[in-house]
Amino acid sequence: MRHLRVQDGTKIAADIRDLGMSAPRLALVHSLAMDHAFWAPVIEHLAGYASIVAIDARGHGQSDKPTGLYQVGLMAQDLSDVIDAIGWKSVVVAGASMGGCVALQFAASYADKVCGLGLIDTTAWYGESAPTDWAARAARAETEGLSALVEFQRTRWFSDEFKDRHRDVVERCVETFLRNDVSAFAATCKMLGAFDGRPLLSAVKCQTTVVVGEEDYAAPEAMAAALHDGIAGSRFVLIPRARHLTPLETPALVADELRALLSAAANS
Repeated sequence: MRHLRVQDGTKIAADIRDLGMSAPRLALVHSLAMDHAFWAPVIEHLAGYASIVAIDARGHGQSDKPTGLYQVGLMAQDLSDVIDAIGWKSVVVAGASMGGCVALQFAASYADKVCGLGLIDTTAWYGESAPTDWAARAARAETEGLSALVEFQRTRWFSDEFKDRHRDVVERCVETFLRNDVSAFAATCKMLGAFDGRPLLSAVKCQTTVVVGEEDYAAPEAMAAALHDGIAGSRFVLIPRARHLTPLETPALVADELRALLSAAANS
């Protein structure tokens, strides 16, 4: 892991696997309350094919957890600073859930650095009640602790079949979730409640793939369809019987879509 200082002084942790100039380049942003290890199963399938940087978003993992307001635009700026620091000029950027919001913002704000976009289990907008809903989740974490949210998260993350067959994966996610700083988690929840990326969709001009699990009710198919409809020429992929964290539940399928996106971006 490298720790790279971004514009406001925050240190962002990054797992960098650089195969050299000839390899396509992929930047990955994890979902809420996870860290760079979220992408490990997908990265395993892409090993030897692409250079990859997977960050811990601010407030998460080994990155700094500054106090104050968190914004999706600031997380996108962090990613831009990391890419600059490692000397990459252009990347395919992909994010899951929260990371998808960051990836969308990055693609719209830093178009010259993006040659492809993967939006996975995510949305441009959580709806009219989002500020209230996300503030309530933040308040519960602050008053009752993160353990009070574990069962809520567990049911949203994975399909029932996957939870029964892969309890080790589920428990690793729970352990990661519980290691979060409560104040940073609450700030990130409020950030997602405030996010409205719908105006960004028309600004995305690169190759884009939208992926969603059929059983996802955290960022359901209708939200993914709105992304697809709003981004001209995007590809839409529905993964049968999967829930919200498809990079962990169906890593081979997600890796295949990212490999195809990397290939299409290289040839565009």
